[in-house]
Amino acid sequence: MRKIRRYIPLPAMILIFTAVICAIINVIAVCNRGFADFFNLNISPFFRMILAKITGVLPFSLAEIIIILSPVLMILLIIQAVRLIKKDGVKRVRFLFSILAVIAYIYSSFVLTFATAYRGTSLEDKLSISRKEVSAAELQAAARIVLDELNLLSENITYDGEGFSVMPYGFSELNSKMNAAYAGLCEKYSFISELNSRVKSVMLSEPMTYTHISGVYTFFTGEANVNVNYPDYITPYTMAHEMAHQRGIAREDEANFVAFLVCLESDDTYIRYSAYLNMYEYLANALFRADKDAYKELYSDLPVSVIEELIAYSEFYDKYRDSVVSDISDSVNNSYLVSQGQTSGTASYGLVTELAVAYLLGQ
Repeated sequence: MRKIRRYIPLPAMILIFTAVICAIINVIAVCNRGFADFFNLNISPFFRMILAKITGVLPFSLAEIIIILSPVLMILLIIQAVRLIKKDGVKRVRFLFSILAVIAYIYSSFVLTFATAYRGTSLEDKLSISRKEVSAAELQAAARIVLDELNLLSENITYDGEGFSVMPYGFSELNSKMNAAYAGLCEKYSFISELNSRVKSVMLSEPMTYTHISGVYTFFTGEANVNVNYPDYITPYTMAHEMAHQRGIAREDEANFVAFLVCLESDDTYIRYSAYLNMYEYLANALFRADKDAYKELYSDLPVSVIEELIAYSEFYDKYRDSVVSDISDSVNNSYLVSQGQTSGTASYGLVTELAVAYLLGQ
């Protein structure tokens, strides 16, 4: 044992052994949905909570700092590796196992906090709703319900001179309101883990917008991160989406739908406005592809203020619409989602329309 510890640091040995155990857990979860549900509901919340609480004391996103410093860290690792070529074999082996330990931590944190959530029971089964391919008529009917709510809510929303709505409070207060909304939703649905968390605003939000990413949950730090460069109405819905991931909802369409539900759980007008406007966009885009005339009819009934908001958003997005970075980001995200059983890849975000139609029409 002493000889092994001479070559492998004890922390590295523990992390690598943990990764092996996690690989077994992941294989079982892939093969057994009941086990995946049990692990995601009873084991993973503990690890998600620990990471969220540890990183929650920081006023910034630890994950963002790690990503920003990653080029420097890579250079330092290469320099250290070159230096160790001239050293004795023990130091080289210890260095190699230290790198393997970091990889083992990332993999283990993924399995312990998030991986099994991809393999469990679908959200439609948990909510006892019938999910199916929807018709243009059903899309129009569901979108009409959302539009009617937007008509009512927009009357109490403040808009700036450029067409954008204005969130009447800051990011921290929004975080508190969203935690309260999640607490209410957790009482209704036991499959959503209880957690009071600190959501992080991304410091480099403007550059991040070129990736077309409005938010990200980093499982290895337990942080829900939000791009605050987007217009205000995007922020509450995005925050709710990333917090859904943080509470064990892994599939993107399901996180989108839980975000919609939790925003409606809030009694705050702007949060509800954000939920309905974001959902309107999903439904309207699907309706446009299915029946352009029905889409135009629906669009003409939107409040003028909402139409101006959508136009303002389109103009805002023009700057970021076409970028190489977004193509790379989409390709990486698509590959990751497919690897986790989401065969539709990044298109799965839009599949929230099927859940929304079934829910709104009472199917």
